[in-house]
Amino acid sequence: MEEAAPDADIVITVTGDINVIDRTHLEALKDGAIVANSGHFNDEINLAALDELSAEVTSPRQFVQSHRLHNGRTLHVLAEGRLLNLAAAEGHPAAVMDMSFANQALCAEYVARNHETLALGVHDVPTEIDRQVAQLKLKAMGINIDTLTRQQEAYPASWESGTS
Repeated sequence: MEEAAPDADIVITVTGDINVIDRTHLEALKDGAIVANSGHFNDEINLAALDELSAEVTSPRQFVQSHRLHNGRTLHVLAEGRLLNLAAAEGHPAAVMDMSFANQALCAEYVARNHETLALGVHDVPTEIDRQVAQLKLKAMGINIDTLTRQQEAYPASWESGTS
């Protein structure tokens, strides 16, 4: 960030960490830079430091706060530094969440049915559950999809082509 800040026009954090854009970065960003957070809670942009640096804050349009700094530069913060995909996009659309909840429900069922044979720990979603949810979603949308050939199924797990 220290190297990128003076040249950045737009910075969007997605790290899941705190103060990824910190006071020194805010001080280095050029006039008119846009900052946004799409990573974790409201913690990735040091908004307290930005408030201290700001002489005036205006809202020129929905989901944009313009901070005129004491040194005359202006920085634009999207969605008040909150998770951009939630705060400015009216949350997760039902068309996405239905698949997420279906995956969660089927995984809970899978764990309940297989708890005696599963090792303690974190497990990937079983491929058959992912496929079932995807197939049901496509069917509900009236979309047909081809079945992968064996070669197509093997390709994503292979490093044999396209890497040399």
